[in-house]
Amino acid sequence: MTADLISLKFLVVSGHEPFFALWRESARLASVPVEFVGAACTAAGDELAKGDIDMMILDGAMIDARREVVIAAARQCEPAPLIVIAAADGAAAMDGADLVVPAPGDLNAARAVVERLIRCCIPARVLIVDDSGTMRSIVKKVLSASRYTFDIGEATNGHEAITELKNGAFDVVILDYHMPGLNGLDILRAIVKMEMRIGVVMMTTTVDDSVAKAAIAEGATGFLKKPFYPADIDQVLDRYFESGEAR
Repeated sequence: MTADLISLKFLVVSGHEPFFALWRESARLASVPVEFVGAACTAAGDELAKGDIDMMILDGAMIDARREVVIAAARQCEPAPLIVIAAADGAAAMDGADLVVPAPGDLNAARAVVERLIRCCIPARVLIVDDSGTMRSIVKKVLSASRYTFDIGEATNGHEAITELKNGAFDVVILDYHMPGLNGLDILRAIVKMEMRIGVVMMTTTVDDSVAKAAIAEGATGFLKKPFYPADIDQVLDRYFESGEAR
């Protein structure tokens, strides 16, 4: 995510001031400018009508019928905001929402969730590195089904990947381990040496756990065995975006 990007506007809907206060403070500390608007259910429609809401976060403790009314109002907006329910146990029914997240209990947890939600609104720049065009296409298809959005670049080998990384502002690299010339660990070491704040996800068909252990030890964000699915990518990126290591 580049530094010159837009600001975001979050509408938080609840009937409890402590819920507002936690989100308000976490938005103030976010890595990109976030305008915070708090509203009770009865006022949420008026705030939505003003437009420019990027995300609406609903208190999962609200009565279901009230949530449904607010969600229906949000769906009428053009464009509709991303609709998130923050539930105490993280397992509330979707109820028409796009995403359910655990309701944070303290500021650190709230900041982590906000960073993750920011990446749901702003595309992350991803570089897919694999010598197989077929595999790059498969990874792009998997990414298209993720809860996150991406601007995707491609590289066919290690040298090309390093050149792309030097010339572009990428947030995440999805990197094949088995490639001619520089392998995945070689490229990972080069990224670490360049001191880039980039999440590196290593992927391979190998069943040898030593490769995964070596990748993590060298600084990889995560490791995926092929084939993998959108939920697998989301799980790795959830941890990375919430960690605060992403730019």
